[in-house]
Amino acid sequence: MHHDAPLIATIVAGLVAAFIAGTVAHRLKISPIAGYLLAGAFVGPSMPGFAAHPEIASQLAEIGVILLMFGVGLHFSLRDLLSVKKIAVPGALIQIVVATLFGMALAWALGWRAGQGLVFGLALSVASTVVLVRALQVHNLVQTDQGRIAVGWLVVEDLVMVLALVLLPSVAAILSGTSANAGAAAASAVTTTLMKVAGFIALMLLVGRRAMPAILHWVADTGSRELFRLAVLAIALGVAFGAALVFDVSFALGAFFAGMILGETQLSRLATEEILPFRDAFSVLFFVSAGMLFDPAVILNQPIALLATLAIILVGKSAAAYAIVRSFGYRDQTAITISASLAQIGEFSFILAGLGVSAGLLPPQGRDLILAAAIISIFLNPLLFSFVTRQGVRPLRHAGPAEGSSEEPAPEQGPPPGHVIIVGYGRVGRFIAATLGASGYALSIVEDSREAVQAAQAEGLRAVQGNATEASILTRAGITGASTLLIAIPEGFEAAIIAKRARAMNPDLRIIARAHSEAEVDHLKAMGADAIVLAEKAAAAKMAALVSEAESEDVDGLAHLVES
Repeated sequence: MHHDAPLIATIVAGLVAAFIAGTVAHRLKISPIAGYLLAGAFVGPSMPGFAAHPEIASQLAEIGVILLMFGVGLHFSLRDLLSVKKIAVPGALIQIVVATLFGMALAWALGWRAGQGLVFGLALSVASTVVLVRALQVHNLVQTDQGRIAVGWLVVEDLVMVLALVLLPSVAAILSGTSANAGAAAASAVTTTLMKVAGFIALMLLVGRRAMPAILHWVADTGSRELFRLAVLAIALGVAFGAALVFDVSFALGAFFAGMILGETQLSRLATEEILPFRDAFSVLFFVSAGMLFDPAVILNQPIALLATLAIILVGKSAAAYAIVRSFGYRDQTAITISASLAQIGEFSFILAGLGVSAGLLPPQGRDLILAAAIISIFLNPLLFSFVTRQGVRPLRHAGPAEGSSEEPAPEQGPPPGHVIIVGYGRVGRFIAATLGASGYALSIVEDSREAVQAAQAEGLRAVQGNATEASILTRAGITGASTLLIAIPEGFEAAIIAKRARAMNPDLRIIARAHSEAEVDHLKAMGADAIVLAEKAAAAKMAALVSEAESEDVDGLAHLVES
């Protein structure tokens, strides 16, 4: 029986095509994002055969944006945001102005009106949330100062684009002369938007800061992991949707602030673990939906204009960002990272282009150029980022102004030979570190949370911030000279990747990991782990041993043993 189910068809087609194309891209050693974009193009309306529903795919992609920015917020604090305001605010504003002027110049060369050039330039000035954050995550830069500057820059761009979207109807009325009070309407719209944004931020800081953590802790106390996962999703999606509905704030900005508030709680790491699978699946759909917009005809119809548009995005905007960051006294590494991360456009550009055409402020030719340039820049950005990192750009823990000195920080002192590496500094990792440290073992901690790294360093431990699945992070932790690797993180799949990579880098290494199922045990053994601690079996064995030891003890003795 035939069922007309465009939602299911779009999800299935998008994910299956993304899996196939992403696998091929991975085998070719290029970014899977390129594969996801090509998958979207193949299932989009511009190609013959089956066509997924672009409108539905776009809405599914918004969920990916929400979950992605919520996850970033979980690892971000208000202190982090304020610490980069001196570069992020002026830097983003100046870069937007420069890129907009470049776009207006190209529009003038194409014979468009000033208003059309303004919308075209604005659409070229704003980077994609998803692409920027994914690039930072892949290269372990989110928790570095470069990553914080880029995310802060992104927040400022989002706020400016929110204002731009609000002002577009008034600008259209002014340029067309259809409203005598268009100027007053524009001023009123700006004031109202600023008040709404301020109201949203105040509500999150005054009410959300107390209510959301309290809800999450209450759910955690129920002991139901299913309810906890549901609570995290409800908070992420509910706050983002409510922010857009009530305060006219973008989904991404609302989700980011929700994550940032919850990131200050002790449950932030568990919330990150629960939301990770949903985030990855829906962010893939974002790239698929972007690929659906690609019309190959624009390459044949407007090749010169398309190349000029790409030059503004990849060269003009990046050069402006590089010059701005350097002019504020930041190191070359930081400037290159920021400029590379901004060398693309995305979701806000799509929205501006669509609204501009509907308001008569952008010709359809401009929308086609924006969409094609967005797809190509998103395709090229991971390759550009990989090239930049291969040229020696390393994550800096302190990427601030060089204070008159161009010298790089002194290299970190390596750990002593035969040391023990602990991956993960949560509850289990901290207990292991305390036990081994008391026995005199030399330890090296690997942790992707900035707060956990600072906590380890406060205990006098050597700690490396980053994802242990990356060879560069394991190298910084001293993997080649280590005697033992203890993988204390709860994610079995990620632990297996770490074990495989560590085994390849140090064949004599003893690897001990934790697991939560027999399947994880088998997988970890296959990936090179020497010993695996299965939590449930370890707990059962200990409890049984306590009962046996207590047979000759009185009741108080048994209680004492259990508590200890």
